[in-house]
Amino acid sequence: MLPEFGNVLLFFVIGALFVAIALFAAKLIRPHRPNAIKLSTYECGEIPIGTARVQFNNRFYIIGLMFLIFEVEILLLFPWAMVFKELGWVAFGAMFVFVFLIFIGFAYELGKGQLKWDKPVPAVPRYVEGIGVVDGEHPDMGLSAMMPEPEMDVTK
Repeated sequence: MLPEFGNVLLFFVIGALFVAIALFAAKLIRPHRPNAIKLSTYECGEIPIGTARVQFNNRFYIIGLMFLIFEVEILLLFPWAMVFKELGWVAFGAMFVFVFLIFIGFAYELGKGQLKWDKPVPAVPRYVEGIGVVDGEHPDMGLSAMMPEPEMDVTK
């Protein structure tokens, strides 16, 4: 006989196999006739303009991650607050350390400027072969300006 959770594991394995077999069979059976209309962007009955690829700002992800971090902190603080009287000062110290570490992380993000929405984006110069520098200096110019001049001994 299977151990305690063997039945659950067997259920998940059989379920995963069933899903994999169903997806594979659907891929084999389905008709595949791509054309320009099927591959175009769906615009709710309107004529599509441009492509569907939109480049999102990375700051949305930073704000989302910080929201999740503080949401988890709140989820951990609620049960602690409910049983604070029974747990005593040891639990208070542990929760103080937890909140302090979260605060340090928030101060670090604030200090690095990750929460500034309108921080400037540095322009990257482009070098086009045959034309030269398009937007500013040649990319190698910044590195060579930081390098010290080589010392040559001409007396030998």
